[in-house]
Amino acid sequence: MLVKKSLTVWLSAVVMTVMLSGCSSWVYRISIPQGNFLEQSDVDKLRVQMTQEQVLYVLGSPVAKDAFSDDSWHYSYTLNIGRDSEHRKSLVVYFENGLLARISGDFEEPEEFNIPLEQ
Repeated sequence: MLVKKSLTVWLSAVVMTVMLSGCSSWVYRISIPQGNFLEQSDVDKLRVQMTQEQVLYVLGSPVAKDAFSDDSWHYSYTLNIGRDSEHRKSLVVYFENGLLARISGDFEEPEEFNIPLEQ
């Protein structure tokens, strides 16, 4: 009789655990930013013919570099806000002969981008 009662209690605990695991969407999820957070003001500092060291100083280390050449750097940022909302931004910086040639991505090209810095 005692074994039967403890088995019933154990079995009901397992059933309740399985049923409550279906409510996992109620669990609070932390928003975790990943990658390089850049703002338009950071991108506005870029100028054509900047060296790779200057771009590194302005934007920081890229998330990824081209594996076969050092001609493009990829900056990306992702922020998951809850389950259904995601904020993504990316920027790709292209170099020719070690100097900044162009940019592409989710940011606007700066107005003064084509004016080189004084050397």
